[in-house]
Amino acid sequence: MRNIRLTIQYNGTRYHGWQRQTDRLTIQGVIETALEKMTGEQVRIVGSGRTDAGVHALAQVANFHTDTEIPIKGLLKGLNSLLPRDIAILDASEVSSGFHSIRDSVCKVYCYRILVADTRIPLWEDRAWVLNRSLDLPSMEEALLSLMGTHDFSAFRASGSSANTSIRTLYLCKIEAVTGEIFPPSRGIHYMFHVAADGFLRYMVRNIVGLLVQIGLGIRPHKDMTQVLASKDRSTAGPTAPAQGLYLEKVFYDKSKILFPINSV
Repeated sequence: MRNIRLTIQYNGTRYHGWQRQTDRLTIQGVIETALEKMTGEQVRIVGSGRTDAGVHALAQVANFHTDTEIPIKGLLKGLNSLLPRDIAILDASEVSSGFHSIRDSVCKVYCYRILVADTRIPLWEDRAWVLNRSLDLPSMEEALLSLMGTHDFSAFRASGSSANTSIRTLYLCKIEAVTGEIFPPSRGIHYMFHVAADGFLRYMVRNIVGLLVQIGLGIRPHKDMTQVLASKDRSTAGPTAPAQGLYLEKVFYDKSKILFPINSV
């Protein structure tokens, strides 16, 4: 059988996450339905991560095995013609039979967008967390330093997680204000939080952002990030950030192509 790798972009606003569910609209379910129409096979695709309801992806990676003889260019064009406008296949390629989009990944990168505005911003409502108060960037930057490296992230792990361990290694963890112009204009300050790791727990990024924003608003001191991490207690971490601000940005399968120092922590 052929093993096909896909790079997928989607706006997750109207979907109940990546993973197929029998009674709900999901990214995996929609793509598998399109593949079945094309190939006549009941194809099961494996995604590199299970994004939650409302979460977006800039470059989700998935793979599937098939007996179809449709050329790669035909698969790419045919899939995009069958998919709704909020899901697109950016790239398709034939890979070795042993390639697995989850097991072979060495690093995943997520970004989270936070906007500060004194009015509603309709074009960002489904794509960012819009706040009406400014944030203390230096305090947030200080708070994030304790997360770098290998730790037990139980305090940021949601209930229902099926992961065997809560230990993860963070290679990149930073927040910065966007200084250049963006479209659509966000009117107020626009923050980007980036985090890269060897893997993530359920709601891990959103739980980190939830605490980070509390620190930025002055509700909690920056030292709480260190204390929460050490506690391994989810109840100490605070609220979960809304799903619409989160994006699966990139998945790496080759350490040599990673731009930040993956071996430095």
